[in-house]
Amino acid sequence: MSALLERPTLVLNRNWQPVGVASVARSLTQVFCGTARIVDPHSYQLYTWEDWSNLAPGKDEPFISSQLLKVRIPEVVSLVNYDRIPRNTVTFSRRNVFKRDQYMCQYCGSRPGSEYLTIDHVVPRSQGGESSWENCVLACVDCNHRKANRTPAEAHMPMRKEPIRPRWTPVYAARRVRIESWSKFVSEAYWDTELDT
Repeated sequence: MSALLERPTLVLNRNWQPVGVASVARSLTQVFCGTARIVDPHSYQLYTWEDWSNLAPGKDEPFISSQLLKVRIPEVVSLVNYDRIPRNTVTFSRRNVFKRDQYMCQYCGSRPGSEYLTIDHVVPRSQGGESSWENCVLACVDCNHRKANRTPAEAHMPMRKEPIRPRWTPVYAARRVRIESWSKFVSEAYWDTELDT
């Protein structure tokens, strides 16, 4: 049951814009306290704790149980009063570099699998290059070996795209779990559109 309580739940603000990812335990606590409602990703219906706890889990639906009831695991919740969009930042980590570069070598474009990909410093550390979003990319073992201790220009190896700090999306918060229903609430166009300041 503890694994189910740690599963990710997409958190929307009251305007139904994605603002974060929380554990099922945290989401159910917010719904129980009345600060959030569960969103049915199929019908878009909102549920309070009382409504949700009275629904019987379907045959293949994950649920948690106590002596008195079985509660379905929510995938999406909407906050009752929160309408802002927080400016989350993406942590610079190996996992997130892999997500940003989509498990693809940024020199040859191959996808050999994570065990054959390395993190390459565009400007080598020996030339003053830092470990940062703007200086690190994924490279397959062959390209990393070929580039060696040179810049892409010196090695005549153009990159597919310039490395940048990615904008936060729920993909960077959820670990190893892909929840299909989230795609109804998270669109690439939404996250790529520049906000008015």
